[in-house]
Amino acid sequence: MSARKATTSAKPAEAAPKRPPRKVIITCALTGSATVPSQTPYLPITPDQISDEAKAAYKAGASVVHVHVRDPKTGLPSADLKVWKETLTKIKQKCDDLVVCTTTGGGMGMTPEQRIAVVPEFEPEMCSFDIESMNFSVFPLAERIKEWKTTWEKPMMESSKDMVFRNTFKDLDVFAKAMREHKVKPELELYGTNGLWNTAAMLRFGWVEFPLHIQYVLGVLGGTAATVYELVHLQTETDRIARQASLMLGHNVEYTWSVIGIGYPGEFYLGAAAMAMGGHVRVGLEDNIYIRHRELAKGNGELVEKIVKIAHDLDFDIATPKDVREILKLKGIDKVKF
Repeated sequence: MSARKATTSAKPAEAAPKRPPRKVIITCALTGSATVPSQTPYLPITPDQISDEAKAAYKAGASVVHVHVRDPKTGLPSADLKVWKETLTKIKQKCDDLVVCTTTGGGMGMTPEQRIAVVPEFEPEMCSFDIESMNFSVFPLAERIKEWKTTWEKPMMESSKDMVFRNTFKDLDVFAKAMREHKVKPELELYGTNGLWNTAAMLRFGWVEFPLHIQYVLGVLGGTAATVYELVHLQTETDRIARQASLMLGHNVEYTWSVIGIGYPGEFYLGAAAMAMGGHVRVGLEDNIYIRHRELAKGNGELVEKIVKIAHDLDFDIATPKDVREILKLKGIDKVKF
């Protein structure tokens, strides 16, 4: 009895359909207020240094820069509007289409009035909007620093053990009104689910409106851990609240989101996860000073280059400033006052 010979089809496999590229927004946080000069010699301090770092980040692929300012002589975080003006003007001169997102989180010891003053004074396209009161501490880092460059750093870091980052509903109301009045897009900074439910409350009060732009801040001591588990949880809860809002309003609501991973390797782990989940990414020396394990980044540009490479390896395109203005529905660089 002869055996039947097995046959295989000669038809070639069909190519998988090409996925349309998604554009990822890369934000770079240039200097911050919790990173101190004694941690890294590459931290920008002066308006010239901060604007040079903005240019380096832009060239590396960042389309948004998140900006704090510092006393040019001491490096202490500052709310001085003269320093703000010089810094913002120089950034715009060096990168005339870069999207600038100013802080309203400020730094330790600043009053709410000092923190929000940058919005009516300069009317940037975007600003951060911290929406929950919380412990915000960096005191364990002081034990790692053996040599201090200035006299203010060690007391500031140690005193954060007794610090509450104030963002009361009264503050939120005042901040939100200023952003609406001056047409500044709020970037809602959520450190945990408390911030998410505060956002839902502000939507009910009419203080903020869709489309929202949300930034999950993971890894602050006093906030939520910088893990993919926490990111998935927060994003799932955000989606659930958005679905509820859609049902209540009778139409689909829109929001965009991004992630900050504090420290190394959280900045890059969470950045990769966020891109895979449909979100955007922030990197920068405000959040993380390492390019690899125990190797200091020599500037913000290196951090941007690394996250851009990860994005390209995952087949994502990088959003340009023009793309960002379309995605986030910003008012445009011609509407700012700097």
